Amino acid sequence: MKSPYEVILRPIVTEKSMDLINENKYTFKVDKKANKPEIKKALEAIFDGVKVKKVRTMNYVGKKRRTKFGYGKSNDRKKAIVTLTDDSKEIEFFEGM
Repeated sequence: MKSPYEVILRPIVTEKSMDLINENKYTFKVDKKANKPEIKKALEAIFDGVKVKKVRTMNYVGKKRRTKFGYGKSNDRKKAIVTLTDDSKEIEFFEGM
């Protein structure tokens, strides 16, 4: 069993993700091997009073880059957009941004 802090790596703070907060949607970078139920349990364990309604995930494949020494590749990553229920508390980390 993974720790909740191993599943949720960090929040993603961009203009688009800040606009989604008005719709009760929060964006996080998550572990590549995490699935939707693990992400839901981890968020509810990390933040007290948060109830997750829906989790949407997106996988990104790293781009191939040409370097001086041959070819390289940037890291693969996974992003999750989490929708909270109407009676859920807000996530305090995003307040004041």
